[in-house]
Amino acid sequence: MQRSKTMADRRVGETLPESHVPITATLIASGAIATRDFQRVHHDRDAAQAAGTKDIFMNILTTNGLVTRYLTEWAGPSARMKKLSIGLGAPNFPGDEMTLTGVVEDVADDGTVRVSVQGRNSLGTHVSAQAHLAFHGAEVLENA
Repeated sequence: MQRSKTMADRRVGETLPESHVPITATLIASGAIATRDFQRVHHDRDAAQAAGTKDIFMNILTTNGLVTRYLTEWAGPSARMKKLSIGLGAPNFPGDEMTLTGVVEDVADDGTVRVSVQGRNSLGTHVSAQAHLAFHGAEVLENA
């Protein structure tokens, strides 16, 4: 990591770098198990198809974790997640890729930044999110 922007450099309209997440059956099943979501539609193709989908699909908690990771990797170690609101759309199925993008919507005087995030796959928007991050200290570290 290299030293980058200070909090004062965060601007409304700043775009976050894209992140590409390969959606694999392993990611879907392990994310569900790690979040203690044992619904069969997240690890059993037959159960998912019986429920009316083409394959197993990602659970909301795994999506939440991927959005949080995307934001905290961008924000660096001086930022803390204060609030995250997400809404799901198109399912994430194995063999697809989700592309995460974001934009800074607001920068408050108290060091809080509001960011909107979209995660899209081949079917459309998988997740729409609004996050509030609090920055502490003058320096923000970013990945190079």
